[in-house]
Amino acid sequence: MTKTAVVTGASSGIGAATARRLAAEGYRVVLVARRKERLEALAAEIGEAAVAVALDVTDAEAVKAFAASLDSCDVLVNNAGGAIGAAPVSAADPGDWRSMFETNVLGALNFTQALLPLLVASGAGTVVMLTSTAAHVAYEGGAGYAASKYAMHAMTATLRLEVFDQPVRIIEIAPGMVMTDEFSLKRFGGDAQKAASVYAGVPGPLVAEDVADCIAWSVTRPAHVNVDLMVVRPRAQAAQHKVHRVAK
Repeated sequence: MTKTAVVTGASSGIGAATARRLAAEGYRVVLVARRKERLEALAAEIGEAAVAVALDVTDAEAVKAFAASLDSCDVLVNNAGGAIGAAPVSAADPGDWRSMFETNVLGALNFTQALLPLLVASGAGTVVMLTSTAAHVAYEGGAGYAASKYAMHAMTATLRLEVFDQPVRIIEIAPGMVMTDEFSLKRFGGDAQKAASVYAGVPGPLVAEDVADCIAWSVTRPAHVNVDLMVVRPRAQAAQHKVHRVAK
C-alpha cells in the first residue's frame, strides 16, 4: 500500500519542497496550509499523489476533523510556522510572540495529538518536527522566535520519551540559514530590502530543497533508525553569529 505523508505549511518554502520530494519518494502527500489556491496549484503540479486541504493549524477542532477524515497516516511533517519581528525583548510586541507560539508550537501540538493514533496504527510512523538552529542558540532580536522553537525542541524530546515503546519515530530537523521566498519577508513585515539583507553576500545559503532532502533522507531510513536531531547549515554559516559574507 502507498504510504501517506501529511505536510503542514505546504503552500510555500520548505513545506512545498518537502511535499514534492516525498511524492517523488512514492508517498501520497496530503498538503495542509491556509492558502487554498496555492495548495491546489501545488497539488496540480505534483499530480495524483497529492491532495490539498486548506485549514489553519491553530484551529484544533478543524485539525481533529481533518484527522478523522484520513484512513491512515505514516508520516507527519510539522513544518507550519515562521518568524515575526526582530525587536529586542524590551520592545517586542506580545501579539507577535502569541502568533508565533500559536502557529509554531500549538499548531504542531494540534497535529501531533490528532494524528498520533494513526501513526501508531501504521506500525512504523514518523513525526518530523521542523525547528531551527534558533531552538538551540539564542540571538539578539530573535527571542520570540527562538522561544517558540525552543518549545518545539522540548516538545519533540519529551514526545520521544513518552512514545519510546510505540512504533513511532520522533525526528527533529533544525535548519540554519535558509533562503526562501517568504520567511524573512514575513519576518520584516514585507520589507523586501531588509529581507534581502539577511542573505546579502552569503555564498550559498541553504534553499528549501536542501532541507527537504534532509527530511526525506531521515524519513526513508529503515523503521528502526531514528534521527533524533539533525542540524543543517550552509557551509558559510559556522554558527548563528559567524557567517561568511563576500563583499560586493
